[in-house]
Amino acid sequence: MNDLATQLPPEIRMGTSSWSFPGWDGLVWAGRHSAEALSAGGLVAYARHPLLRAAGIDRTFYSPLSAPAFAHHAAQVPDGFRFLVKASQRCTFPWLRDGRGAGAENPRWLDPSFARDAVVAPAVEGLGDRLGVLLFQFPPLPRAHSRDPGRFTERLGTFLSALPPGVPYAVEIRNVELLGAAYAAALAAAGASHGFTVHPSMPSLEAQSAVAPVEAQPLLVVRWMLGHGRGYEEARDLYAPFDRLADPDPESRTSVAALVRRAAERGKQGLVIVNNKAEGSSPLSIVELAREIARP
Repeated sequence: MNDLATQLPPEIRMGTSSWSFPGWDGLVWAGRHSAEALSAGGLVAYARHPLLRAAGIDRTFYSPLSAPAFAHHAAQVPDGFRFLVKASQRCTFPWLRDGRGAGAENPRWLDPSFARDAVVAPAVEGLGDRLGVLLFQFPPLPRAHSRDPGRFTERLGTFLSALPPGVPYAVEIRNVELLGAAYAAALAAAGASHGFTVHPSMPSLEAQSAVAPVEAQPLLVVRWMLGHGRGYEEARDLYAPFDRLADPDPESRTSVAALVRRAAERGKQGLVIVNNKAEGSSPLSIVELAREIARP
């Protein structure tokens, strides 16, 4: 793995979407450990893997982390390691869910004051230079919001422009109708990056790049999340304990590698985060992805 790592562009860091998976015994861990133990202290071993130079912190999407909690993660990894932090769903979900499937309007939706205090400040303080990007992932928005892309992108641009400067921001959407020139312009005006995603709700990476070219992004941000048209629960049940490539997706792998090469040619920094639900085991997906990137 060390030889393979030396063949990769150093500006592009790859990692997994979270890391607390006991099934990675023999791939990342030596021996069996509980998910709780790995969540609390597994990053030290994770960061020793030569191909794992980044990680996604997903739990912040559901519940905020304090600056000391972020600092605990930062202390477990070496210089040069980077985290992708998912912003709170309070920033990106226009409604509040009540557990019965119903919901009320969310007053924190695209509220820059809330994002600044509850999302940006703790991550910046706790992670310091190990913060690779802060990602605002939007859910599939209902027609009330998606039928007027111009209105959404105007509000998105206002939100992003009001956030503290000097922090790398990215946006991931799940509505193809929002992926247009106005969206790309709003990101560019705010200095934010498009979050490329392999997900059944979105078109191919090539189609995304036609609207938001890799070369125009401040930072390459890619998340390889799901393949084969499956949902999260179905993929989780099929692939657990995530110790093998149960469903290889060479087409997506080739597309991600092409984005990496384009970014590297421009000397851009980048983060590529892979989920277990992409092919069955994100560490093994990263090994194959690295081989694809390094291929002459």
